[in-house]
Amino acid sequence: MKLSVGIITYNEDRIIAKTLKAVTDIADEIVIVDSYSQDNTVDIAKSFGAKVYTEKWKGFGPQKNSVIDKCTGDWILLIDADEVISHELAEKIKLIINRQNQYSVYKINRCCVCFGKLLKHGGWSNQYAVRLWRRGLVTLDDKPVHEGFITDGKAEKIKEIIYHHTYLTIQDYINRVSKYSSLGAGMYYAKRKKTGKVKIILGPLFAFINMYFFRLGFLDGLEGFVIAYATSFANMVKYFKLREIYRSDVNIKEIEK
Repeated sequence: MKLSVGIITYNEDRIIAKTLKAVTDIADEIVIVDSYSQDNTVDIAKSFGAKVYTEKWKGFGPQKNSVIDKCTGDWILLIDADEVISHELAEKIKLIINRQNQYSVYKINRCCVCFGKLLKHGGWSNQYAVRLWRRGLVTLDDKPVHEGFITDGKAEKIKEIIYHHTYLTIQDYINRVSKYSSLGAGMYYAKRKKTGKVKIILGPLFAFINMYFFRLGFLDGLEGFVIAYATSFANMVKYFKLREIYRSDVNIKEIEK
């Protein structure tokens, strides 16, 4: 059976070599859709023999569907550019695609590495997500961020790990907060989701308490505290940006009167 590995990229040279190296022994083809990276992402990808297509950014869901459409393998492993599969997972995938089995869609265990540390608490470990399936059984919705998988097949869980290198440095986190909070606020605005003082002030507080205390994030040490605090801050920024969009919309309508 042939396995295609699909990835979308944009300025990923900080991690993409590690990601690709981990799949070279199991991939019959590597398909990448790049959004005009300005670093060495494309050159690195081509050095691993990847088929690289350059397309304008359409949002996470549509961009990943574009990768899926270009894969020719019997099986598809769709991973993010910052996800590195473990050796144990690679061996498990080889077993799955080369045998007759009951399942054709698989959720894989994602564990997050933040600031160089593998997090084991705070909701950052054992995050199962659809990553492997027989071609033709899975697509993604068209959400610009936090896209969802669409499939009629029952998904089996694989306990072997994908290491999700979420944030390499605190600066990396800050840069991503700016991007993802804007995308999230725009998606909420399109749905006319409301914001206000409760969500802006109390929402982040509850998020921190839940992650750091109830979900035992404090057991991850300093990194556990920083990621809990930073995540709650990102939540606040998203809802405050949503507030700004609404206020800007009102001001424009007042000017147009």
